Amino acid sequence: MSNVVRIKAIPVSIGPLLFLPVTSLPALAHASERGHVLLLPTQYYALGGAAAVAFSFLVLVLLPPEPLLRFGARRLRIASPPFDGRATISFLSFLVFALLLYAGATGSRDPLANPLPLTVWTLVWVGLTLAHGLLGNLWAWLNPWYGPWRLAVRLGLPETGWLRLPDALAYRPVLLLFFAFAWFELVYPAPDDPARLAAAALAYWLFTFAGICLFGFAGWTSRMEFLSVFYRMLARLSVFEGRPTPKGFSLGLCPPGGKLVEAEPLPPSGVAFLLLALGSVSFDGFMRTFFWLGAIGVNPLEFPGRSTLMTENIFGLAVMTLTLAGAFALAVWTGERLVGGRDLKRAAGLLVWSIVPIALAYHFAHYLTALLVNGQYALAAMSDPFFRGWDLFGTAVPHVRAGVVLGAEAAWWIWNAQAAAIIGGHVLAVVLAHAIAFRLHGSARRAALGQLPITVLMVGYTVFGLWLLSTPTAG
Repeated sequence: MSNVVRIKAIPVSIGPLLFLPVTSLPALAHASERGHVLLLPTQYYALGGAAAVAFSFLVLVLLPPEPLLRFGARRLRIASPPFDGRATISFLSFLVFALLLYAGATGSRDPLANPLPLTVWTLVWVGLTLAHGLLGNLWAWLNPWYGPWRLAVRLGLPETGWLRLPDALAYRPVLLLFFAFAWFELVYPAPDDPARLAAAALAYWLFTFAGICLFGFAGWTSRMEFLSVFYRMLARLSVFEGRPTPKGFSLGLCPPGGKLVEAEPLPPSGVAFLLLALGSVSFDGFMRTFFWLGAIGVNPLEFPGRSTLMTENIFGLAVMTLTLAGAFALAVWTGERLVGGRDLKRAAGLLVWSIVPIALAYHFAHYLTALLVNGQYALAAMSDPFFRGWDLFGTAVPHVRAGVVLGAEAAWWIWNAQAAAIIGGHVLAVVLAHAIAFRLHGSARRAALGQLPITVLMVGYTVFGLWLLSTPTAG
């Protein structure tokens, strides 16, 4: 076992980040970079890869796809509230967001004492992302724009806005915004400086609210607000399903991933968006490995800081994403060739949904220790948001217990949780791909044959994810 302190960045919904100056900046450590990394033992890596291969073979050979489609279509309604409360909850979220901006601009410059970077990086990106895979589209209620927009509509703003986004844009706008956000997370030298983060977050809020007013809430958030798009895609994996009704909304239960099997095919830009989301988190781990640092000529034991590696890391992020996209395209093309299919665009748009469980599983495994440690910092900072010695919620503590992730027993639980998440995500992805392939090709034999290249890709990516958790890292 090897315990090291890992420098790790987690993103925020920031649009115009590319226009921030990047010269003469202090290379600050990110708030969630202080989590301890407990390297996965080699035997977990080997056993996990073998299990992925075995489970994939069993799914392809023994599991009939027709019952999967019928099971995925089952729904159980559990509640029908007469109101959805979206406007109220969103407006409260906006007020909390405003207080966080104030804390970021006027509070402590320490990212581990200021609640803004801890909330954005740890609670929102890590915690809320995982919650979407379990509980559904919480961002529809928690986003800080819907409540203020409903208020503006009551004051006379047209509900549909004044303009309409061209359909030909598809997901290209949020694809560009997500890449800018990944650049900020992985390349920008000071992603968690509270004052800079407050300025950037405010700029993005104003940018998004202006777009909502011009194009309507649904029109803008469906293709121009990347967190709304990302969280909505992840929510298809959850066991909860909410549907609007004339009097409120209907809440029901569905099998895990059932909504993914029924999803409409994504356009090429939507496929690229999902692959970028997976590739950026993967590169977040890869960029800290001894392998990558050695490849770019950096001594891992003398890490020079993020500001000196900006060119190498933006290149690595682009190559990682393009490699993943190329491997996915090759797998889909090969599968369609094996069964005589001709609609590559439809096949890619459907099969990419099966990647969602792997993306969420790696998100959990990669950020688990950061969530456990930095979550404590976040709770402490919430009790004293302006660094004045307060203890509003009784959670302010002088020292965070990093021991929650140290010691043989804690490490054993973390290792098993990480390995189980990645292998479990892989198994669910193969099952979903099996059902989607049957929907695409119409027969069990063609589905199994056409899915084979995608399964090989999934096994390879599972092994890669386990390797990232077991290889030495620095920085």
